[in-house]
Amino acid sequence: MRKARHVLKQQHQLFVFLLAAADAVVVAAACYGAWAIRRSFLVEAPPPDWESYFKQPLVLFAIPITICMLWVFRLYRPRRDRSLRHELVQAAKASVGSIAAMIVVLWSVSNSVIVSDPPAPGEGIPVVTIVGRSLDAGRLQLLSLGVLLPCMLGLHRTLSRLLLRAMRRRGMNLRHVAIVGDGRLGAIVCRTLDRNSWTGIHVSYFISHHDKPIRALCANRPIAGGLPDLESILSKYPVDSVYIALPTARSAIIPRVLQRLERFVVDVRIVPDVQARYLPQSMAVAELDGMPVLSYRESPLHGLGGVQKRLIDLFGALGALLLFAPLMLAIAIAVRLSSPGPMMFRQRRVGLGGETFSIYKFRTMYHVEDEGEGSLAWTQRADPRVTGVGRWLRRTSLDELPQLFNVLRGEMSLVGPRPERPELAEQFRENWRGYMLRQHVKAGMTGWAQVNGMRGDTSLRKRLQYDLYYVKHWSLSLDLRILWLTIFKGFVHPNAH
Repeated sequence: MRKARHVLKQQHQLFVFLLAAADAVVVAAACYGAWAIRRSFLVEAPPPDWESYFKQPLVLFAIPITICMLWVFRLYRPRRDRSLRHELVQAAKASVGSIAAMIVVLWSVSNSVIVSDPPAPGEGIPVVTIVGRSLDAGRLQLLSLGVLLPCMLGLHRTLSRLLLRAMRRRGMNLRHVAIVGDGRLGAIVCRTLDRNSWTGIHVSYFISHHDKPIRALCANRPIAGGLPDLESILSKYPVDSVYIALPTARSAIIPRVLQRLERFVVDVRIVPDVQARYLPQSMAVAELDGMPVLSYRESPLHGLGGVQKRLIDLFGALGALLLFAPLMLAIAIAVRLSSPGPMMFRQRRVGLGGETFSIYKFRTMYHVEDEGEGSLAWTQRADPRVTGVGRWLRRTSLDELPQLFNVLRGEMSLVGPRPERPELAEQFRENWRGYMLRQHVKAGMTGWAQVNGMRGDTSLRKRLQYDLYYVKHWSLSLDLRILWLTIFKGFVHPNAH
C-alpha cells in the first residue's frame, strides 16, 4: 500500500507537469489566434508565410506570465473536492491578471514590441478599421487575446476535468481515505463522496468516534475499530487522507485527534457539523456538493511547486556532480587508502511519506567498527571509530557528496529536513509531537536547521522546530536562500564532527 501511495505521488507530479505543458500550448494557440485576427483586419497586409508564425514576440511573454498566474491562483494544486465552477472562475481571474501583466511588461520593454508587421519606410504604425473606427493593430491583438485566453483556458480545463472524471469513475487515479466518525455526519460525508465519484476519492473504511463500534457497517463501509485504536488501524491499513467528521457533541476531542494524527503522513481534512458561513477563516475552506470541507493540513509540495522543486533538484545535482567529480574521485581514493574497507557507505533512512531508502556517503569510520543498521549511537567529538580522513570529511561535510545520486534518483532533495534512520524515526515519532510532519517533504542534503547551526550533537527539539518551520513556510525562494547560505554555513561548521 505504501509503495502504491509513493507511485501515486510521483504520478501526480507528472500530471501537474503535463497540465502545465498543455496550458502553455493553449496560451500559444490563443496568441496565434489573436495574431490571426489582427492580420485579418489589416487591409493591405502581405500574405503570411510559415516563418512569420514563429516571430510573434507576444508568445514569449504570454506563456511564462500566464503559467505563473495560474500557479498564483492555485490552479496546479490537487484539490479533488474543488468544483469545476470554482476552477473556471480562478482561470478567468488568472487570464485577466496575465493580460494586465503583459500590458505592463510590453509597455516597459517597448511600445512597439507587439507590432508584428513593421511599417515600410515613411509609413506609420499599422492600423485596422472596425465599424468605421481606426484602432492600432497591436492593441487589437491584445484585445483579441483578452477574449481568447480565458475562453480557451476555460475550455481546456473543462475538457481536462471531464477526462479525469471519466477515468476516476472507472477506478483509475483514486485516493483512498478513512473517515473518523461513524454517526450521521460521517455517513453524509461517505455518501457525498460516493455521489461525486469524479473526485476519485474512495472511502476505504470508518473509525468509530466511540471507544468500541456499536455496529459493523456505516454507509456500506466497514468500521475498522474505535477511536482508541486509531493509530493501530492507520498503521495496518494506510490511507492517503483522513476526514474527521465528528458530531457536535464530540467536537471537543478534535484537537486530541489532530495531535494523534501527527504521527502519520496523511492529509487531514475536517468536515464540521455546521454550515459553511460559521467556519473559521484561518483554514482553507472548500465545498463539495453543498458539504463544507476544511483543509487542515496538506503537503506544501503538491502542484506546480513540487515540479519546480524537482527540476531544481535535477539540474542542481547534475551541475554539482560535474563540478565536484574530480574532488569526489580524489576523496574516494583517499578513503580507500586510509583504511581497509569499501569507499562508499550505505544506510537505511526514512524519506517522503515514511518510505525508506539507502543513503550514500563516503565511508568515514574503520570498516570493522562501522555503523550498523541496529546501532543507535551518534558520533561524538574525537570518536575513536572515525578515521583521520573521515574526520576531515565530516568536518567539511564532503562525506555527503554522494547523496547527489540520491537526489537524482528522486529519493532526496537538495533542500529539506535531514533524513533519519527508521528506528530513530519510530522512536522520535512516539516522543516528539509533530515529528512526522517532516515527512510531508523529501529529505534534503541541506536544510533550514543545518544552515542555522543545528548539526551534530545539538538540541533535537530546536532542530525539529526549524524543520517544521521549513515545512510550514516552504517556497522556492526559501530553498534558494538555504542553498545560498549552505555555501557559507553548510559545509564547515563547529558542530560538524
